[in-house]
Amino acid sequence: MELTLKGLHHVSAITAKAPENFKFYTEVLGLRLIKKTVNQDDISVYHLFYGDEKGNPGTELTFFEIPMAGHNQDGNNSISALSLRVPSDEALAYWDQRLTEHKVEHGTITELGGRQTLSFRDHEGQRFILVSDENDKGVAGGTPWAKSPVPAEYGIVGLGPAHLTVETAEDTAVVLEGLLGFRRKGTYPSTAAGQPDVIVFETGEGGSGTEVHLEERNNLPQEHLGRGGVHHVAFRVDNEEELKQWIERVRTVRLPNSGFVDRFYFRSLYFREPNGILFELATDGPGFATDEHIEHLGESLALPPFLESKRQQIEAHLKPLDTRP
Repeated sequence: MELTLKGLHHVSAITAKAPENFKFYTEVLGLRLIKKTVNQDDISVYHLFYGDEKGNPGTELTFFEIPMAGHNQDGNNSISALSLRVPSDEALAYWDQRLTEHKVEHGTITELGGRQTLSFRDHEGQRFILVSDENDKGVAGGTPWAKSPVPAEYGIVGLGPAHLTVETAEDTAVVLEGLLGFRRKGTYPSTAAGQPDVIVFETGEGGSGTEVHLEERNNLPQEHLGRGGVHHVAFRVDNEEELKQWIERVRTVRLPNSGFVDRFYFRSLYFREPNGILFELATDGPGFATDEHIEHLGESLALPPFLESKRQQIEAHLKPLDTRP
C-alpha cells in the first residue's frame, strides 16, 4: 500500500504568556480553545490547542507556554510563517477591517502564489498569513465554532500552507518528495529581491490545507527560537497502523527520530529534516473529545491518563488560567 500524508495536522508555536495568548486567539481570531493541557515533555507549563468546533485535524494551532522565552530571532532554517484559511476574498476584507479595529499589525491584501492573502503578526510577533479559499480545490477546511465572535461566513476554517525558509532548498525538498511523498505543484517569486522562487509542494488531495511553501535564502542568519516562533509542523496520517509504517520508512533512511510517541489525543513520530526543521507525523485520532464532552472542550485542565496521578503536583505549579465561557 502506498503511504500518503493527508495534509497539515497541526502546528505548534511558542508563547510566553498563556492568558494573553488565550485572549488573542479566542477573542480576536475567534478560534475555539479545544484543549487546555500541559506540555508532556515539560509538565510545568501549559500546552494550549485551538481549532475549529471539534478540533479537527488540519485546523489545530497549538502553543507551548515558556514564560522566560526571549523574542524569536527570525532567520533561516525555520518555519517562517503559518497560514490560516478563510472562506473567501470577501472574508479577507472583513479581516483587514477587524485587525485594524483590534490594532493588530498587518499588511495589505496581496496575491501570493495565486491566492489572495493578508499577512499579520500577533501580539508576540508570530507571523501569519490569512489565505482565501475562494478558488481553492482539495482537502476541505473545518467548521468555525458557533460561539465565535467572528461571523461564520468569515471565520478561520483551518491551516493553510506552512512556509519554510532554509539555506539549501534541495536538502529539504529531498525529504518532502523522496521520503514523505509530496508533489511539486509549482513556484512563485520570492518577496525578497534577488532570491530564488518559492517552491510549492502538496500532498494528498492537494489544496492549501496540504501545502508546504519552501523558500531558499542565502542572506539570513540562523533563526533563534523564542516566543513568536514556531516549534514544529505536523502532517496528517490516517491511522496508527500507517504511522507504524511511516516509522519504518524513516528508520530505513537512517534519519534520527523519536519512534512511536503516544500523545493520547493522537499518536506521533518526530524527526528533523536536513536543515534542522522539526517535522511530526500525527494520526487523525483518537481526537480531543476523548476525555471531555464536545460542548466543554478546553474549559478545564485535561491530562492524559499517564499524567493523571501527577495532577495535584501539576496544578500546584501552574498559574491559574480561567478558560470557562
